[in-house]
Amino acid sequence: MIYGIGTDMVSITRLEKVLERWGDRFVRRILGPEEMERFIDRRRRVPLRGLRYLATRFAAKEAFSKAVGLGMRGPMTWLSVQFLNAKSGRPEVFCRKAMKGFMEERGLKAQVSMTDESDFAMAFVVIEKVDPADTTKA
Repeated sequence: MIYGIGTDMVSITRLEKVLERWGDRFVRRILGPEEMERFIDRRRRVPLRGLRYLATRFAAKEAFSKAVGLGMRGPMTWLSVQFLNAKSGRPEVFCRKAMKGFMEERGLKAQVSMTDESDFAMAFVVIEKVDPADTTKA
């Protein structure tokens, strides 16, 4: 059963201006530890790839906060959810700290799709309420 749906779109140019003003201080507020590692690696190789990675994660966190119905208030914070790619490239959602407990207590599971193109990054999140008897939705 669908619990919530959220979407968000970010201007990459606007995010670039925020980065110019606040630098890595802004990045540390948005990205969790594993996301930060990937961001640094991508930015080191190709700065635009790093910027687009940051933009997709920013959009995904906004979309997730809408889908879960909390907005950016506890237990939902920028650092309480991470979006990492499986070896196949598929983006996966990893909740941390109190957000992880919130999701588990309610039997919720999130799916995410992210994309970037030219000047925009976009994310779409669907949160499902998983039936504990259904073992196919692990």
